[in-house]
Amino acid sequence: MVLLPGLKQQIRFLIQKSDVKQFQNTLVIGSGSEATALKIAGKFGCGVEIIVQDYESLINSKYLLVNSSGIEVKMMSFDSTDYEANRFDLVYAQASISLTNRNKIVKEIGRILKPGGLLCAGEIVSLVKDVPRFVKDIYDSSDLLPLNIDGIENYYTGRGYSLLGKADLSSSLKEYYSMSRSAFEEISDRLDKGEQSYYKKIINRIKHESNAYLKLGGDKFIGFVALLLKKEKN
Repeated sequence: MVLLPGLKQQIRFLIQKSDVKQFQNTLVIGSGSEATALKIAGKFGCGVEIIVQDYESLINSKYLLVNSSGIEVKMMSFDSTDYEANRFDLVYAQASISLTNRNKIVKEIGRILKPGGLLCAGEIVSLVKDVPRFVKDIYDSSDLLPLNIDGIENYYTGRGYSLLGKADLSSSLKEYYSMSRSAFEEISDRLDKGEQSYYKKIINRIKHESNAYLKLGGDKFIGFVALLLKKEKN
């Protein structure tokens, strides 16, 4: 199960829009990407590396992928990786770019992506230019800095990418927030006191975002877009 904004729709979008039959080196950015990495490895016949930014995510991913060969998980900052330039044929990011340090992340992706390589980016976006206070609170609590939906294409084309495909997956967010709230409520009931202390902030954030989106009309202001982009050759 892909429990990220966009759910399974983003990986389906990649498979539908990409005419590449096989990649050599693929990087998946972000926690909760294990199911997606498995799908990419199976579909495109490649080794996959996942990077996450914190130790708990690293341990969780390794546990979920313990019997999966060909997938490696590492802990790195998204905006400053240890990879050499021009390493990857595909970089896949689902809801892991739309952060306050987005420009640095995108610059780093451009460095490690091969000329002619593909970037499949799923982005939280604002559907209107001026969002209400409760939406700003959601963005702030999650360290998000979403682009406006009308400007996202220009953001990437202005940074050396050509657009191969775009899909508005905003309709998936209602299901995502409903599933997330239920999943984290179930998880919280099984945690010991130490685990509850660590996950309390995450669980409270998910509850807050879910309630705001589902009950306060967040669907009018928050969207999700998937882009398939090709890095222009130098």
